[in-house]
Amino acid sequence: MPSPATAKPERQTYTIEEVARLLGINRSTCYELARYDRLPVPVIRLGKRMVLGKAALDRLLAGDPGKSPEAA
Repeated sequence: MPSPATAKPERQTYTIEEVARLLGINRSTCYELARYDRLPVPVIRLGKRMVLGKAALDRLLAGDPGKSPEAA
């Protein structure tokens, strides 16, 4: 059993490919929606890479959008 100091932390983001699979949409459609900030959760841009917060997407899929950007 690995010690807590060497344990790999759980990922907190989803890739665009993972989001497309979870939402049941085409990968290229998901990339296009992310590019124009049209996904229902915020897109995190890391240079050219785009990811989405796991907690926000999991809330959305559970039917509880929580603190959405539109509600602010």
